[in-house]
Amino acid sequence: MTRTPDRRSFLLAAAMALAGCAPGRQGPGPAAHPLAAGARDPARRPSAGLTAHTGAAPGPVPTRNQVTAMYAGRTTKYWGLEAPGVLTRLPPGTTGVALTFDFCGGVNGNGADLALLSVLRQQHVPATLFLSSRWITANPALAMNLAGDPLFELANHGTSHRPLSVTGRSAYGIRGTRNPAEVYDEIMTNDACLTQLTGRRSRYFRPGTAYLDDVSAAIVRSLGLIPVGFSINGDAGATFPAATVTREISLARAGDIVIAHGNHPGGGTAPGVEHALKVMKARGDTFLPLPRTTNA
Repeated sequence: MTRTPDRRSFLLAAAMALAGCAPGRQGPGPAAHPLAAGARDPARRPSAGLTAHTGAAPGPVPTRNQVTAMYAGRTTKYWGLEAPGVLTRLPPGTTGVALTFDFCGGVNGNGADLALLSVLRQQHVPATLFLSSRWITANPALAMNLAGDPLFELANHGTSHRPLSVTGRSAYGIRGTRNPAEVYDEIMTNDACLTQLTGRRSRYFRPGTAYLDDVSAAIVRSLGLIPVGFSINGDAGATFPAATVTREISLARAGDIVIAHGNHPGGGTAPGVEHALKVMKARGDTFLPLPRTTNA
């Protein structure tokens, strides 16, 4: 697939810059997960006209100032991968497996696993792709291509791929957001990017590293998004060899949500997923998109 810039990718890049999605200077952090500093201007996080779509009655999405006021001083009681309200499995009675792939972005995370995308397309397997602003900005033409493919649903993986915290907690050496305003920025700057890219709001949000606290999970919900975790770790951040990826993903059964990564070409994810899909299809497994609404 060509990466040659064309007029459409140029227009997308310009639109993302106007929406505040262009990456800032790289901040300190471990080599595998450097963070890009997000813009801080509240005026660049427009909420006017946006509505929630998580199954509750539609209503306007709170502004940055409203979120700050609503959640100021709240004490966290949970930090991890399964905060209250986070979707870690499909609803009871679901007959299929949901595949999700993170595209994290950053100095060592802007790659694109075209082999993985080809496997999913060739086997006609739907998937939810969680894109960060950093990855979109680095891959505008491919992001537009994915947005136009009905096999894939694009979802929000944050602006700077940060864990979602109201106290600055870290995960895997990556410093999280420090307060409700930063939580809002991490969610809503990329929300604007994805809306510009796809023509509609994303339904789902997964923070960088998938870690979040209970207050941040409530903020995600208040902004009309469904926070998504996982029940099967398919590639351990694209570090597993192919045989291990196959083994882990093949453990999935009806109702499981699988996480793997689509931004590390040349690793074990693509060949491991390809073999896992063959194994799972042979035993009669089916693959479903994430639910449109949930009460998780």
